[in-house]
Amino acid sequence: MTITQNKTIHFEDLGTKDYLPTFDYQEKLMNQIIDLKLKNRDRTDDLYEITDNYFLFVEHPHVYTLGKSGDEINMLINDEKLKEIEATFVKTNRGGDITYHGFGQIVGYPILDLDNFKSDIHLYMRNLEEVIIRVIAEYGLKGERSPGETGVWLDVGTPFARKICAMGVKTSKWVTMHGFALNANTDLRYFEYIIPCGIKDKSVTSIARELERKLTNEEIVELKNKIKKHFQDVFEAEFI
Repeated sequence: MTITQNKTIHFEDLGTKDYLPTFDYQEKLMNQIIDLKLKNRDRTDDLYEITDNYFLFVEHPHVYTLGKSGDEINMLINDEKLKEIEATFVKTNRGGDITYHGFGQIVGYPILDLDNFKSDIHLYMRNLEEVIIRVIAEYGLKGERSPGETGVWLDVGTPFARKICAMGVKTSKWVTMHGFALNANTDLRYFEYIIPCGIKDKSVTSIARELERKLTNEEIVELKNKIKKHFQDVFEAEFI
């Protein structure tokens, strides 16, 4: 059976959407891809059906999410305080520890069949980081990888190391879900209520903090377009 790689990606910007409905939507798309892969595997003919890929942008209202390998001790506030700051807390199935999603943050969820690209989760994570490193370079920011710590950082190896983009994914049958959260105009005070990603000795930053000004709505649109451009370049893909 000859298998053709499909490097087109269906793009959708969900706008502002709660975490759990978005999670359910991701799972729906992921399961559609997995079901087709299993169907293809069991075929006895050459009628192989090409699997789809998806990429979602979304902005979540205030929510703290805890990965399957995370520790609740890294959530520093109780339910009463959560209500006071109008935030929710959700346990999820991605990798990684606790993180925050909220207004002013650009969240990207690639739901990709890595068999359409390269079946290598380590490479996939490094490529996600590479996308963001290239994006923030356009704002004069030098993004770096921190050994043993997923995501994109500034000033690695100094007392001022700080994370600008968190990442956490889940894969099944080489299909991905979850993704990255890039702090653009994010209210960084919300990170004070957690130990972000379980890392105690480093802080969190945003594009707005680094530039010492908020991005305008037009600049947020430009930022999303830059992410799309560099994602296509790094993954040698095409958004449709």
